[in-house]
Amino acid sequence: MEALSVVEDEVRELVRRQGLDPATEPHRIRTLIDEVVRDYDERALLGAVPQLGELEAAKRSVFDNVAGFGPLQPLLDDPGIEEIWVNAPHQVFCARGGRSELTGIRLDAGQIAALVERMLKASGRRLDLSQPFVDCQLPDGSRLHVVIPDITREHWAVNIRKFIARAARLDDLVELGSLSEDAAFYLSCAIGAGMNVIVTGPTQAGKTTMLNCLSSAIGPRERVITIEEIFEL
Repeated sequence: MEALSVVEDEVRELVRRQGLDPATEPHRIRTLIDEVVRDYDERALLGAVPQLGELEAAKRSVFDNVAGFGPLQPLLDDPGIEEIWVNAPHQVFCARGGRSELTGIRLDAGQIAALVERMLKASGRRLDLSQPFVDCQLPDGSRLHVVIPDITREHWAVNIRKFIARAARLDDLVELGSLSEDAAFYLSCAIGAGMNVIVTGPTQAGKTTMLNCLSSAIGPRERVITIEEIFEL
């Protein structure tokens, strides 16, 4: 851990000096990390600094902490995980295949606050006592919902709903086996005729994906109005 901290500090200092933006220049950050890790490993071979361990794992950890969302980044990168929520520093859950599971991730209150601050940076939203909850979108399209005390009893509550879109058109749903060709044709005609269509279902049922597919059938000369702040539409 000491070796990783040294490498991470060196990378952060170089990022600051070179004026790099980790959010928009990930490739340059990776190149920088490769160079710092290579230099550190050479010093470690001479016994000048502690050993770093497995180099690729170290690079991933440093990149997640500098350009990603730290310990939560592996969960965000995992395509099988649909939702992540933090109920307390020692209670980080995720949903996989519709089932929740407690992860082994342990954070402290300071880490959670720092991670949320980084998540909110791209949205321009703020979180404080005057605005103790926020809903926004992460750069990858996921929904972020955060609530802080005194709305919550003690700890910050963080929820991330990952937006895993596997379909953008009704034909895509047919290919995935979610709709029959007849059903897709009927829905396309209904949208084209301006009929009312209600989309309903439980959490993670695919309502937003269905809405996006239906919207692809809207004529190019039509005007679309959304009454709720749904970023994925």
